[in-house]
Formats: sequence, C-alpha cells, structure tokens
Amino acid sequence: MLDSLAELLIVSMLVTWLFRKIRIPELVGILFVGVLFGPYLLNLIDPSLLDISGELRLGALIVILLRAGLELTRDSLNRVGRPALLLSFIPAIFEGGMVTLLAPSLLGLTWMEGAILGSILGAVSPAVVVPFMIRFMQQKRGTKKGIPTLVLAASSLDDVFVIVIYSIFIGIYTGQQVQIGWALAGIPISIILGIAIGLAAGWILCRIFDRYNPRATRRVLILMAVSILLIRIEHLVEQWIPFAALLSVMAIGFFILEKRESYAHELSTKLAKIWIMAEIILFTMVGAQVNLEVAFQSGLAGIMIILAGLVARSAGTIVSLIGTSLNMKEKAFVVIAYIPKATVQAAIGAAPLMAMRLARMPVGPGETILAVAVLSIILTAPLGAWGIAVTGKRWLE
Repeated sequence: MLDSLAELLIVSMLVTWLFRKIRIPELVGILFVGVLFGPYLLNLIDPSLLDISGELRLGALIVILLRAGLELTRDSLNRVGRPALLLSFIPAIFEGGMVTLLAPSLLGLTWMEGAILGSILGAVSPAVVVPFMIRFMQQKRGTKKGIPTLVLAASSLDDVFVIVIYSIFIGIYTGQQVQIGWALAGIPISIILGIAIGLAAGWILCRIFDRYNPRATRRVLILMAVSILLIRIEHLVEQWIPFAALLSVMAIGFFILEKRESYAHELSTKLAKIWIMAEIILFTMVGAQVNLEVAFQSGLAGIMIILAGLVARSAGTIVSLIGTSLNMKEKAFVVIAYIPKATVQAAIGAAPLMAMRLARMPVGPGETILAVAVLSIILTAPLGAWGIAVTGKRWLE
C-alpha cells in the first residue's frame, strides 16, 4: 500500500508542476492521475489503499475545512449572512427541480428516481471550491465584499441541505418509513448544533492550549484528532440527534481565530503544509472512483441533463444574490464557483444502486443514476476548477 501511495505522490507532483506551467489548476491534473491509476483504467492503485479511500478523503477534507475555519472572521461572516443562507439551498432546489423534470423524458426514470438524481447532482463540492476560496482570501481577492467567505460558507451549508433531501427521497422510494417533517427540521437543527458544538470544542481547546502551551505541531495533531472524533460522534448519534460535524470542524477554526489569533496563524501555517499531501490524496482518491465506462453509459442524455441542471443552478445562484452589492462580474464568478461536483457525488452516487439491491428492486435506475453522477464529476470538476482559477484572478478585486 505504501509503495502505491508513493507512486501517486510522485506522479501527482510531476503533473501539478506540468499543469502549473500550462496554467491549468493543479487539482485537475491530480484528479486525472487518480482516474488514470484507478481500478477502471490502469489499475495501478493497491486495493488495500482503495479500501480505505473513504477515510483518506475524509481526513483530507477535515484539513481543508479546518483551514477554512481559521480564515473566517466574524466581520466577513456578518457581511454575507443572508446571501450565504440563500445560496445554501436555492441553487440546489433549482438544479434538482430541473433534473427531476427532465429525467423521465431524457433518461427514462420515474419522477421519484429523477428527484433522487437531482438531489445527488445538487451538491457543490467543497473539496474543489474551498481551497480556491482560501487562496483568494490570502491574496485579498474579493475580500472587500466578502466574496470568498460567501462561497465558502454557502458551499458547506449546501451539502447539509442536499444530503438530507436525498435521504428523504431514497427512503420514500425504497419503502422506508420517513418522517419528512422531522427530516426537514433536522436541517436547521444539524446546522445550529454543528456550529454550537464546534464553538464549544474551540473554547475547550483554547483553554487547553493556554494552560499547557503545546508546540504548534502538537496543537495541529490535537485539532485533527478532535475533528475526527466529532465526525465519529455524528455517526453514533445521527439516529437521535442530527448535527453537522463538518460544520463543527469549521467552527473550531473560527473560534480559535476570534479568540487566539496567534494560535490561528500558527495552526493555519502547519495545515497549509499538510494540505500539500492531503490535496493529492483527496483528488487521486476521488478520481479513482470514476468509472469512465459507467459514466459514458448515460451518453448524450446524461450530458444534456447535467448541463440543463447547471443552467437552472446558475439561475438560482443569481436569484440568491439579488440585493447584494456584487457587480455582474462578481455574480458571474459566484455562478462559476458553484459549478464543481466531486466529493458528494463520489460518496453517494452509488448509494441508490445499493439501496435498490437491498430492497430487491430493479437496479436499472440505480445504474443510470450512478452513471450520471460519475459523468457530472468528469464534466464539472475540471471545468469548474479552471473557471474559478481564471475568473477569480480577472474578476475579483
């Protein structure tokens, strides 16, 4: 397993150097390395590494969300409160609604199957978006109007909303007893609890750091360990109390920045170094999940439904930004920043197929949903990453 990981790291670093030379975002190259080395093409990745790919992706996501929290200030969040809230669900509703409407005619799915597909496609990828927003915040691009903070916060909330909606639809479809009212109420509850628990954890960590004054490296290790345990707790209590552990992770960083800025800068510097490796692991593992043969099974119909969904999503994004001080270029940047799909689609794209098998239902619709989900990663992750990198430099002051 270690030799396989070493090969991925070496090849990915060479590819990132090459892509930087030709001015294409590095993560696009890393993603293609994962696809190329994955089990569906060259099959060069050790199966034992693929077995723990979910845990590796989660660890890398924790690193980038901790960095995001350590860059968030109270003033910037206050400026983007209302539009961030609207962006967390309106674009997803627009996109999901469009996919639901078109799925029966283009893909031969039922309305409910189309709704399941729409809920999967409705999630933006924080793994793609957040690193760019952190970079722009450090470069002071768009920070006067809080644009990177807006996209960063909204994309994190968007995933909470989409995953809850997906769980409702798949539960109804497979005949499970779903309490829709409680599930919908769980969205604000999980967000509020996630933030509250993260702030409490941040307060406790600050007290520990003040008393024992561990070195910055030890602080990072403690921070990572606490974040992982919060996600573990989320899975343990999700049947009774919903809370968004990934939001807790961001809230920890936010609290430390607010109360102990010197700690925050030290931790952010250390995490930036860890991210060099974590980024490679995250995107090679995401790329390894991409089955090109399955993706192309949806064919032209799959491409059409993805593009139609993105058009609807863009309209929802513009609606969410009505009344803000953003000019047309800045609004267009937010639209582009809301294009990439990767982590959520890789994580739950195959879940409907598995649920249908367990329920002894026909699996054809599940295979179609998986194919379109995979195709959405191939089309939108590289396109969105390139679009964010180019327009961010040109359109953000």
